[in-house]
Amino acid sequence: MFRTALRNVLAHKARLLMTVLAVMLGVAFVSGTLVFTNTISDAYQNSSAKGFDQVDVAVQPKYQEDKGDRVGKTPELTQALLDQSAKAPGAASAIGVVGGFTAIADKDDKLIGGGFQSQGGNYWGDKDPRYPLKSGSAPHGENQVAIDSETARRAGYEVGDTVRLSVDGPVLSPKITGIFTTDDGNVAAGGSLALFDTATAQQLFGKAGTYDEIDVKAKAGTSQSALKAALDQALPKGVTETTTGKQLADDQAAMISSSMSGLRQGLLVFAGIALFVGTFIIANTFTMLVAQRTKELALLRAVGASRRQVTRSVLIEAFVVGTVAGVTGLIAGVGIGAGLRSLMGSLGATVPDGPLVITPSTVAAALVVGIVITMLAAWLPGRRAAKIPPVAAMSSVHAQATTRSLVLRNTIGALFSAAGVAVVLAATTMSGSDGQAPMGMGAVLLIIGVFILTPLLSRPLIAATAPVLRVFGVSGKLARQNSLRNPRRTAATASALMIGLTLITGMTVMAGSLQKSIDKMASSAIRADYVVSMANGNELSTDVDKKLAATEGVTATSPLRNAPSRIDGETEYLTGVNGAAIGKLTDLKVDNGKFEVGGSKVVVDADTAKTHGWKAGSAFTVAYEDGKKQRLTVAGVYEGNELVRGIMLDLTALAPHQTDAADMQVMLKTSDGASDATKDRLEKALGSNPAIKVQSKQDLSDDIAKMFTLMLNMLYGLLAMAVIVAVLGVINTLAMSVFERSQEIGMLRAIGLDRKGVKRMVRLESLVISLFGGVLGIGLGVFFGWAAGELLGTTMPTYELVLPWARMAVFLLLAAAVGVLAALWPARRAARLNMLTAIKSE
Repeated sequence: MFRTALRNVLAHKARLLMTVLAVMLGVAFVSGTLVFTNTISDAYQNSSAKGFDQVDVAVQPKYQEDKGDRVGKTPELTQALLDQSAKAPGAASAIGVVGGFTAIADKDDKLIGGGFQSQGGNYWGDKDPRYPLKSGSAPHGENQVAIDSETARRAGYEVGDTVRLSVDGPVLSPKITGIFTTDDGNVAAGGSLALFDTATAQQLFGKAGTYDEIDVKAKAGTSQSALKAALDQALPKGVTETTTGKQLADDQAAMISSSMSGLRQGLLVFAGIALFVGTFIIANTFTMLVAQRTKELALLRAVGASRRQVTRSVLIEAFVVGTVAGVTGLIAGVGIGAGLRSLMGSLGATVPDGPLVITPSTVAAALVVGIVITMLAAWLPGRRAAKIPPVAAMSSVHAQATTRSLVLRNTIGALFSAAGVAVVLAATTMSGSDGQAPMGMGAVLLIIGVFILTPLLSRPLIAATAPVLRVFGVSGKLARQNSLRNPRRTAATASALMIGLTLITGMTVMAGSLQKSIDKMASSAIRADYVVSMANGNELSTDVDKKLAATEGVTATSPLRNAPSRIDGETEYLTGVNGAAIGKLTDLKVDNGKFEVGGSKVVVDADTAKTHGWKAGSAFTVAYEDGKKQRLTVAGVYEGNELVRGIMLDLTALAPHQTDAADMQVMLKTSDGASDATKDRLEKALGSNPAIKVQSKQDLSDDIAKMFTLMLNMLYGLLAMAVIVAVLGVINTLAMSVFERSQEIGMLRAIGLDRKGVKRMVRLESLVISLFGGVLGIGLGVFFGWAAGELLGTTMPTYELVLPWARMAVFLLLAAAVGVLAALWPARRAARLNMLTAIKSE
C-alpha cells in the first residue's frame, strides 16, 4: 500500500501541485512570521543587554501606593541618596540618571524618529562611561548638547551646528558640542538621544536636584548580588528599591519578547486564516482524486485491501504532499523573514544589527503545520474512499451522495447557523467586553453552519444567474449546469473565497462606521477651532497655554490638565480647565443641572456620577496630591465620550495643589475661525515647533481617516494571502474538473462546440462559482460588521452603521476577477483537448 500511495503521488503530481502551493503559502506565512519576530526580538535583546554593561545595580524610587485619602506618589532620589550609594561597601562609582522626552528636529525642521522614541538625558561629568564620545566634548550649560551618532548621521549634523530641540513645548536652540555612540535600544530602533549636562537636564525635565535612577558600578571582585545586598543595607527602607544589571537586562529581554509575542500572534492569526482556507483546497483535491480513482480503489478492496489500508494509502499521499509543502514553505518563509526585515529598513524603521534567527522550533512548526494540516484535510476523503463497496465502485465512476446524507448535512448546517445567529444577536444586547466572547463563538458557529449549508444555498443562488448566462448561449447553459452538477465541490471551492471576503468586508464595515462615529463625536463635542498637543502624546508645558492666549486673534483658551486625587477612598483623575472659557470650547450635552465650572463648582460625566451616586447639587470631599482637602459641589452632569470625560474643575482650585503641572492639550477659539493663515500664526507663536501639533477639527478627522486607512490597508495585505490561496483553489478545482470531464468535453467538441465555446464555458463556470463565494462572503461580512457595531454602540453613543457600498462593489468585482483569472489555464487546457483522445478516455 505504501508503494501504491507513492505511485499515485507521482502519477498525479500535476494535480497535486496546487495543493502543495496552497499549503506552502500558509507554511511560508507561519515560518516567515516566526523567523522575522525571532530575528527582531533577538537583535533588540542583544542591543538592550549591551546598554546595561555599565550598570551593576540600579537604585530606583519605590512607589508609595494610594492609601486612605493619600494619593500615591514616587519619592525623590536626592543628591544625599546618590552620595550614600557611592559610599556603599563594594561600590566603585555611582551615576545619577535623569531623562525624559526630547524631540530633535532635522535641518528641514522635521521631527527625527517620529517623536515616540525621541529621548533626552544627562551626560555625567566630562567623561560619561555610558556614552563614549566619537567627536567633540561633553556639554556644559543650558546652551550646549550632545547627540547620538546615528541621529547626527541621519540629519547631517556635526559638532558646532545649532540644533532645534523641544522637551515639553518651548523650542530650544543649543549648540552641538559632542557626538557619542550608544547601544540604547531606542536609538537602535530609529529614535534619537540628546544629552545635556546634569544640572540642565534636571531643570528641563522638572527634576531640580533629584534623579530618576542611580546606577552603581561595583569594585573589581564584587558581584552584582553582593553590591545589591550592601546597597539595601545602606539606603533607607521603603524609599528605594535595587535591581541588579543582569535582572534589568533580563526584564528588558522579557518585555521585548512580550511585545514581539503580540506581533507574532497577530501575524499567526492571518497565517492560520490562510491555512484554514487551504484545508478546503486539500479536501477538495483529495475528494476529486478519490472520485477519479474509484475503480482503482475498488479493485484494491476486491483483491484483499482492508478499509483501513485504503484510508492509510490516501493519508500517506497526504503525508508526502504535506512534507514537500512544509519543506518548501520553510525555505520560502526564511526568505519572507529576511524580506520583512529589509522592508522595515526601507520604510525608515531602523532595526539593530543581528543574524537571521532560524530556531529548531521554527523548523518543527513548519513541518508539523504542513503535514498535520494536509493529513487532517485528507482524512475525510480517505475515509469516504474506504467506505465505497467494491461492486458499486466497479460499476460507477461517481458515487452520488444519498438523500439521507444530504438531509443530515442540511439539518446539521441549519442547526449550526441558527445557533450562530442566535448567539450573535444575543451578544449585541450585552455591554462592552461582556459580549466579545459570545459574539466570537456565534460568528464561528455561523460560518461553520453556512459552510455546511453551502451546497444547498448554491442551487437557488446559481440558478438566479440563469437569465444572465442565457446571453452566452450553450456555453452559459452548460456553465450553470456544471456549477450545480456537484454542489459539494462547488461549495468547498466557493467557501475558500467566502472566508477571506467575510473578514475583509466585516473589517471594512467596522472601520468605516468607527471613523464616522469618531468624526461625529469630535464635531459634536468640540466647539474649539484648534486643539494643540505634543506629537507623541506627551504632556505640554504650561507656557504653551500662556503663549497661545497672548497670540493675536485668539479669543478663548483652556488647557486640559490631569491630576490624581482621592475621593471616597478611591483614586479619581481630575481635569483642570479654564472655567470661564471651557463652555465656549466644548459642546457637551448636560443631563442634569447646568454646565458651570468655577470656584468649588465642578461638572462630572454621567458614568462617574453614576459610580458615586452623584447628581446636580451633590457635594463631596476631594484629597489632592499634596494631601490637602476641599469640598466640591456638582453643578451639572454631562454625557462624556472618548474625547472628553471625567471631573472638570477650575484651574484656580487645582493648580495650588500641584508641584509639577503639565497640560495634556490646549483648546482654543479664534476670531477668524479655522484657516491656513490662523494655523500658521499659531504655529509661529509656538516657535514653529515640530514636536507640537496644531490641529483643527478637520485635521483631527483627517488623522482619524489616515489611521483607519492604514489599518485597513495592513489588514487587506495580510488577508491577501487567504485570497491567493482561494484563487489556487478555484484553479485546482477547475483543472481537475476539466480532466474529469475530458470525455464529455470531447463529445461537445465532436457535436459542434468550438474551442471558443469550451473556453467560455469553463470561464463562466469559474465566474459563477467565484461570484457565489463573493456574495456569501460580503453578506456574512456585513452581518458581522453590523453585529460588532451594535456591541460597540453600547459604549460609544455616536456609533452608527456605515455601509461602504463602493468598496463592497469593488470586492464583488474582485471575486469576479478571481474567477476570470483562475479560469485562464483550465479553460485553455480544456480547449486544447484532442477530441478523439478525450472521447476514448474513461
